[in-house]
Amino acid sequence: MLQEIVIKTTAEESIKPLVEVAIRNQLKTLQHGIARTKERIAEFEKRANMSSVEFEKKLQDGKLEETVETIDWNMELTALRLLENQFQSLREAKID
Repeated sequence: MLQEIVIKTTAEESIKPLVEVAIRNQLKTLQHGIARTKERIAEFEKRANMSSVEFEKKLQDGKLEETVETIDWNMELTALRLLENQFQSLREAKID
C-alpha cells in the first residue's frame, strides 16, 4: 500500500533535512528496542528451555498454564513483531 504524507510549513529553511534526521533517529530507537526485546525473549527461552516458536505452539494449543512468565513472554513476542513492522515500514520510507 502506497502512503503519502504532505508536510506544510511557513518556515524559511527546508524541513526536509530535519525530517530525514528524525526518521534516522527513530530507526535507531527502533533498532535498540528490537535488540532489547530479542534479549528478553532469549532469556525466556533459556529459562524455559524451549524456543519461542515451540512456546507459541504450546500456548495456542492450551498446553501451557497462563502465568506472569508466559504472559510476559507472549507480550515480548508481540512487541517484537510490532517493532520489526514499524522498523520495516519506516526504513522503506522515501522522502522526495
